[in-house]
Amino acid sequence: MRLAITGGTGLVGQFITRAALLAGHEATLFGRRAPQTALFGQDLPFEPFDLGGLPPDLRGFEGLIHGAFDHIPGRYRGGEGDDPEGFRRRNVLGSQRLIESMGAAGGRVIFLSSRAAYGDYPPGTALTETTPSRPETLYGQVKLAVEQITESVGGVSLRATGVYGAPAPGQRHKWADLFADFAANRPIAPRRATELHGEDLAAACMLALQATTPALLNVSDIMLDRRDLLALWSDISGIQGKLPKAAPEPGPAAMDCSRLKALGWAPQGDAGLAKTLAQISRAG
Repeated sequence: MRLAITGGTGLVGQFITRAALLAGHEATLFGRRAPQTALFGQDLPFEPFDLGGLPPDLRGFEGLIHGAFDHIPGRYRGGEGDDPEGFRRRNVLGSQRLIESMGAAGGRVIFLSSRAAYGDYPPGTALTETTPSRPETLYGQVKLAVEQITESVGGVSLRATGVYGAPAPGQRHKWADLFADFAANRPIAPRRATELHGEDLAAACMLALQATTPALLNVSDIMLDRRDLLALWSDISGIQGKLPKAAPEPGPAAMDCSRLKALGWAPQGDAGLAKTLAQISRAG
């Protein structure tokens, strides 16, 4: 399949691009900067693209994986900064133009959404795809709006939780600051969160491209306490620090992924976490 991929060079997108190449797809990356050859071991076709600009011509493409998102670097919730209207306009209208361009070309659309589209539910709630969406953040509202656009062209939205994975050269992994605080014995606040390996999100994208699926799929894996994460990191890396207290249970509302697992999706679980921490440790 000839694929157009936006956001395909970021910490999350790199996993999707690699999975597409391994699956035998022909990938063209759309973004602000062309990737370096070292990122994927080869030069990939590249087209300049910005959510604030005109949509690209997607005729000839058979699928679109839309992972690009315009936000303040390093921030998703709160990524609008002091320009909420511009944030909404670029991400909703820019995505609409892109998705409708793919829809007009007759291709398959996969949109990378977020757990934030559900909104704030009580700890311990099991979120299914039929749980009402009531996002209280602008980030979640924007993701929900783009989900609805995706559904209008027969596409699939993947509601993903926090994504982790070993970074590509020149990138920082998501826990870099946390691990630095741990090594320096700085105080660390207790926290529990749902996590997902980037390879598992990429596998979900590949399934959504090939299978007849519902318009919405949850994509999540493990519930992870910072104390357990840092204890495992200490065992693997040999770095000693002060562990935070365990966060209150049962933790945040988690997404039920039965729909996706019924399609054959099998996330890595704790083994994926241990593998990633070992990779980060070896990389120094």
